[in-house]
Amino acid sequence: MPGRPFLSIGEVLAVLKPEFPDVTVSKIRFLESEGLITPTRTSSGYRTFYPKDLDRLRTILKMQRESFLPLKIIRERLASLDAGTITPEQATAPAPITINVPPAPEPVATGNGGVVAEEPDVDLASAPQNAHFTETDLAGATGLDIAQVQALKEFGVICEHRLNGGMYFDGEDVAVGELARDFLKLGIEPRHLKQLRRFAEQEAEMYTTLVGPGIRNRRAEARGQAVDTLSELARLSRRLRQAYVRQRMRAALSGER
Repeated sequence: MPGRPFLSIGEVLAVLKPEFPDVTVSKIRFLESEGLITPTRTSSGYRTFYPKDLDRLRTILKMQRESFLPLKIIRERLASLDAGTITPEQATAPAPITINVPPAPEPVATGNGGVVAEEPDVDLASAPQNAHFTETDLAGATGLDIAQVQALKEFGVICEHRLNGGMYFDGEDVAVGELARDFLKLGIEPRHLKQLRRFAEQEAEMYTTLVGPGIRNRRAEARGQAVDTLSELARLSRRLRQAYVRQRMRAALSGER
């Protein structure tokens, strides 16, 4: 700690890194731009962080890491915390919201005595969640920083939707963003994820073309059968792709070509 009552932004980063490895200078600046923290500025424009600013940063980062709270909820809780109507423990508690969580994956035998967890099937006929997120909301909900969101958007990994002249992200984009965040941590870049999205879209296009007549059929029974077929194709495709990837990775580990 320096021999003064405040820290620079670089010193704050050094203090927080052991507890929050994903924190960056750009993320701290982003939180400031959103009005969630208000460090003091020197006459020359440098940020200075006092102990109360450091505590507030820790609280915000805990909300994002442990409770996955979006910026809107974080802002509301900080206001309540400042007003003394909630405690710091209540501020970082999981949000009391209802989310449709799919059932836990069922274990599937691999054929060699092992067992892997298979992702649950998604009801393609159900309507998507009617949630609209801004770019900053998406960053807060996924744990990505704003620069990462913009890079993913630039490469088409996540795509904005238009409604009444406005742009927004939806719940599916949040799901993609959370997966993209984990890929980025492992060194996979947005340009690589763009390829994965293209492959997935080509695959989906092939299946919807094959089942197209049933989808366009006016009879509810025929459309229902088409949806069931697409769901089964999605399930089989996921398992086949997993098998191919596993097979290729094992070959690479064993030195095969």
